[in-house]
Amino acid sequence: MALPEYVLFDLHYPASYMEETVDFTTKSESYSYGGNILEYMSGIDLSCNKLTGQIPDELGNLSEIRALNLSHNNLMGAIPSSFSELKQIESLDLSYNNLSGKIPTQLVELKSLEVFSVAHNKLSGSIPEPKAQFGTFDETSYEGNPLLCGPPLPNSCSKTESPPIVPTTSYDEDEGSFMDSYVFCVSFLVSYVAVLLVIVVVLYINPYWRKAWFSFIEACITTCRYSMVGDFIELYIFQKLC
Repeated sequence: MALPEYVLFDLHYPASYMEETVDFTTKSESYSYGGNILEYMSGIDLSCNKLTGQIPDELGNLSEIRALNLSHNNLMGAIPSSFSELKQIESLDLSYNNLSGKIPTQLVELKSLEVFSVAHNKLSGSIPEPKAQFGTFDETSYEGNPLLCGPPLPNSCSKTESPPIVPTTSYDEDEGSFMDSYVFCVSFLVSYVAVLLVIVVVLYINPYWRKAWFSFIEACITTCRYSMVGDFIELYIFQKLC
């Protein structure tokens, strides 16, 4: 059974109905009312009716009601922020449903609220700031919502919202250093081979450069040989003099 889009009814009964008795649950208590007092009652009790679907935003237009009980149903979705317009509300019971999302912060504007319960739902996020009437509600108003945080619940919002810090290990650092050295050696070797191949190709294609290259190598060898012979002669003369 889905919650109707508008839930309005007239509690001003004609005289023929004044002897009827009405059971009404509010502020966590169930009472029976009858007689002329029904003319002054202003509230809605739809608890334990197997209602489904979302709560209509239009319920926030019932600004004169003093009690709203939608507990023990199968309602889902978010709590309407329009409930902040229920300026005369004294009891708001939304417990034992499948409501999700955050508790609207606008509800702290309800100055007449004495009883508030959203227990045993699927609500998440931080509880509204504990000021005005919300400073009087204890943990039982929010229990059964493991994803809710903030006082008066023991769950800290800072621990819930802060991302976990993954510590870096020395093993990771050593592995990174090894990879850097490996990349450097490979790149150096590739560069050396590439330069060597370029020289070989140029010498193979251009006879002039090939001749100049071999002449340069021969000059270097001759210089080194004469240098070694000169060093040997100097060493021999030095040994003779000594």
